[in-house]
Amino acid sequence: MAPTSTRWDLVVVGAGPAGAAAALGALYADASLRVALLDRAGFPRDKVCGDGVAPHVLDLLAEVRVTGLVDDRVPVGRLRLGRGGLVVERRTARPAWVVPRRIFDARLVDAAVAAGARLLRHRVRDLRQDTDAVVLDGKVCAAVVVGADGDHSVVRRALGRSRGPVALALRGYAPVASGRRGVQVIEFGTRHQPSYAWSFDRGDGHANVGYGEVLHGGRPAPTRAQLFERLEALLPGATEEGRNWAGHLLPLSTARWHPPAGRVLLAGDAACLVNPLTGEGIHYAVATGIAAGRAAAAALRDGRPERAGERYARVTRRILLPHLRHTALAARLARTAGVLEAGLRASAADQRVFDDLVELGLARGRLTPAIAFGLGRALLTPVRPTGCPQEPA
Repeated sequence: MAPTSTRWDLVVVGAGPAGAAAALGALYADASLRVALLDRAGFPRDKVCGDGVAPHVLDLLAEVRVTGLVDDRVPVGRLRLGRGGLVVERRTARPAWVVPRRIFDARLVDAAVAAGARLLRHRVRDLRQDTDAVVLDGKVCAAVVVGADGDHSVVRRALGRSRGPVALALRGYAPVASGRRGVQVIEFGTRHQPSYAWSFDRGDGHANVGYGEVLHGGRPAPTRAQLFERLEALLPGATEEGRNWAGHLLPLSTARWHPPAGRVLLAGDAACLVNPLTGEGIHYAVATGIAAGRAAAAALRDGRPERAGERYARVTRRILLPHLRHTALAARLARTAGVLEAGLRASAADQRVFDDLVELGLARGRLTPAIAFGLGRALLTPVRPTGCPQEPA
């Protein structure tokens, strides 16, 4: 259904996790708000992603009374990290879930609609800010707009903002290879840094498998054939009988976070929030989406919708800025093979280091004293020829 000229309190552009979360955050704060959720696609629809849903995402959604999204899925409680024969596998502090975005996003959208949002199929091409409203495509008027329209965000471009570093990833679905059942596997590359291949068991006999690497101006982007070749080199057999292969760009976060002021907010990938260590983006999307929705609701309640961006900036800087600085530093350090391997050895030696690194890569973690001490000890300890001892299950 195409949107009419009705004026909305809040229009959210993009109905992925960031957009649905923005609608949920606003409606949880004020159920009387007129909220439109616009997306160019019909749901359910596929989205290229590793499909990992961290428990932190579910914590955030529970705060806006959304529960049960993964009750019928199989939790994955183990994570295996490797590089060039160096391997550590441990149980994570809390399990994660691997849910195809075709399923997860549709469930989130259903929750937003149940909360009172109106889902409209529409591709936004233009945004104009007037004195008292934001106008989309010359006919959709809103007091506040949240841009949650992904990497190629029309809203971000309309604000004159560019993205920073990006990674390129290839994803498909294949039968779970022997030895990779019941575990999320990440194998870091040894030639094209930073890069890694993954195999995430969905719990239904298939895995989400893929490969990604950060793009550099000094070298050409890998071709589709090269992405397949590098995935298979790191995880032999991962591509066998694979299907639904697709590529995607990931706009990586940096140490800086300067959300725009005013009536137009950005959340998730549109705000260039993808973890530079892991490529994880769903937690950022849901966290910033809920924060954007709440900020919009508070500004509307006060009769000052033009202050929505200011409110959002205050909240998200407190939530994200220290974490983003730590992930940016960690990502720079991880470009050095010696540091990356020291991190693996430290994780094998100490569950606390492992847990803290997982938190850094999936949610709001920081570089903790345990990580610093573990890295220092691993860097100063001579590496035995046989490699790193693996912690027993």
